[in-house]
Amino acid sequence: MLEACIASGAFERLSETASTLVNPEIRRWKEEGGRIVGYFCSAMPAEMITAAGLLPFRVRATGSTGTELSDSYFSSINCSFPRHAFNMALRGEYDFLDGLVIFNSCDHVRRVYDHWIRQMKTPFVQILSLPKKTEDAQVEWFRDELSILRERMQDHFGIDLTDARLREAIALHNRSRRRLKEIYNLRKGLRPPVTGAEMLAVTVAGTAMPQEPYSSLLSDLLADLAGKEGRADYRARLMIIGGLLDNPEYVSIIENQGGLIVADSLCFGSRTFWAEVDENTHDPLTALAQYYVADRPSCARMYTEYPRRVEYIRNMINEFRVDGVIFQRLAFCETWGFEQYSLTNDFKEWNIPLLCMDREYVLGGIGQLKTRVQAFLETLGR
Repeated sequence: MLEACIASGAFERLSETASTLVNPEIRRWKEEGGRIVGYFCSAMPAEMITAAGLLPFRVRATGSTGTELSDSYFSSINCSFPRHAFNMALRGEYDFLDGLVIFNSCDHVRRVYDHWIRQMKTPFVQILSLPKKTEDAQVEWFRDELSILRERMQDHFGIDLTDARLREAIALHNRSRRRLKEIYNLRKGLRPPVTGAEMLAVTVAGTAMPQEPYSSLLSDLLADLAGKEGRADYRARLMIIGGLLDNPEYVSIIENQGGLIVADSLCFGSRTFWAEVDENTHDPLTALAQYYVADRPSCARMYTEYPRRVEYIRNMINEFRVDGVIFQRLAFCETWGFEQYSLTNDFKEWNIPLLCMDREYVLGGIGQLKTRVQAFLETLGR
């Protein structure tokens, strides 16, 4: 579990949830007869799983130590996240899942579906088509995909996934988003009461526990942080951007070198809660499709949205008084590789310091990481 500076029972529970795969919240849910549906991408409307009375669980490979089994299915130049995740699946470590939803979010994750349906015995597996543009036609397409998913979930799990239940779930998830944003905005101050590693642990926990207790814990954490001041001994205020990053220890190593992460653009970070689903739209499936395709801050997969992503990053830099930015991506990720090229050129034009780092899913090369961060901090001149 992450060693934290926050004196908060709520944070301890959230950190424990984020630091293990089968955490106490999942064990409690299963012991009470609850069912769990996993998903691979932040584009999944977790509200649909919540509305069905199931627990949404975003698949991570936390605790993985190797890919000795999945290497028979993936090459060495595949992204290490699906390799580690599928290795854990083959070892039976996702046997607590009663269902799984996968997207064609990238070729690497898309291949997980092909192998999963042939090698695993998960009772319910569905793949959805995620558009690459954000216009009305793509929103309508995704709405149809969600309609198919609703029908399949109703048939398999024997539930009635009504519009009323969807609206209740949307309101519940929006409540968590609002509280996350309140905690996040505390980092604008000169002495943020929560570090980047702690904030990542909080957001990861929300993908691995029921939303009602999660929302309550966020309220308790806000109360614990009220009026508190945090670190003032940092050398620079940093922002971290890129794709999948679910390990707070990676961020902690950066911060231990003297750089405080005060903002991010990550798919386990701010992009998941900066906007809200419209609760007033007549059709909740349309509201979900609109949010997950067009309204929320996008990832590099949505290739027409680069100008909006850049604006989002620039606004974060200004609002949180960022001195330098760290771009991290999983090695062999083509999607974020293209983004890296564009961002590198733009950051040069803006004269904003940028450090780009490739990494593997499992934390390694710690000495090199420390050295590169230390050198980057030296260039910032604080």
